[in-house]
Amino acid sequence: MITKPPAGRPALLRRAGFFAGLFAASALLLAPAAAEDKDPLIAKVNGVEIHQSDLAIAEEEAGQIPPMPPDAKRDYLVQFMADLILVSKDAEAKKVGDSAEFKQRLAFERRKILMSNLLQSIGKAALTDEAMHKVYDDAVKGIGEQQEVHARHILIRAAAGDDKANKDAEAKIKAVIVRLNKGEDFAKVASEVTEDPSGKTSGGDLGYFTKEQMVPEFADVAFKLDKGQISGPVKTQFGWHVIKVEDKRIKPPPTFDEVKPQIEQFVVRKAQADLVTKLRAEAKVEKFYKPAEEPKAEPKKDEPAKTDAPAKK
Repeated sequence: MITKPPAGRPALLRRAGFFAGLFAASALLLAPAAAEDKDPLIAKVNGVEIHQSDLAIAEEEAGQIPPMPPDAKRDYLVQFMADLILVSKDAEAKKVGDSAEFKQRLAFERRKILMSNLLQSIGKAALTDEAMHKVYDDAVKGIGEQQEVHARHILIRAAAGDDKANKDAEAKIKAVIVRLNKGEDFAKVASEVTEDPSGKTSGGDLGYFTKEQMVPEFADVAFKLDKGQISGPVKTQFGWHVIKVEDKRIKPPPTFDEVKPQIEQFVVRKAQADLVTKLRAEAKVEKFYKPAEEPKAEPKKDEPAKTDAPAKK
């Protein structure tokens, strides 16, 4: 291996059940079609109704739910809602909601939910095909042209600092180069002698790569070779290599579909950030404390430090 060393609810599906029995033919002809209940009643706790939509909210709030069958999951969420209703009712009876601390917390949570819902709505509205394709087109224009090389290599390993191992590895790679220059197939020779494990099965094929993806000693040689050309011995931190360039090209940009998730995330976050920035600019924020001071920029080494003293005339 010669690459450089390592330096944001699933929907709940409902299916209509089968009728438990059959109506008489005349009744079927005369009765109006039953409207589908879009938010069915699931349970009651001391008369308080729990609907399907309540379970959807409960699933969000319950956090990481262990894997379980759908029926078990429904029971789990119903119990979650039941506990919530029972304990909250007891808290109401004990006047917990009358405290100043509770009212302050309630106001905070209300603002947080309002903010979350609005930002979600703003982000969803911004996700148009036109907006996403514009972001993609602008990004592609900004990439510029970047050259890629498709190459194969053969590696004979040698530990850094081991002079004897390096001399032996260099001698072996020179012998390999002699075979290649006599016309032997590079991929076949690579499969026989390379000490790069992945190269044994791929014939030393590295695919396409940019200059930044390889260690400098390897990249400098590979990008100077012409298509079809074979290098001399190349030493890197991994050992000794011989390189063959199969092709050169300008790196094609990723397709829209390949980067669509990142584009969606960018569009949503930008729309949300734009709204917050606009509201901040229009707001009057009063601070009744001394704000933290901005850190002063350090002077550059080749320029004197700035002072408040007047300049000499």
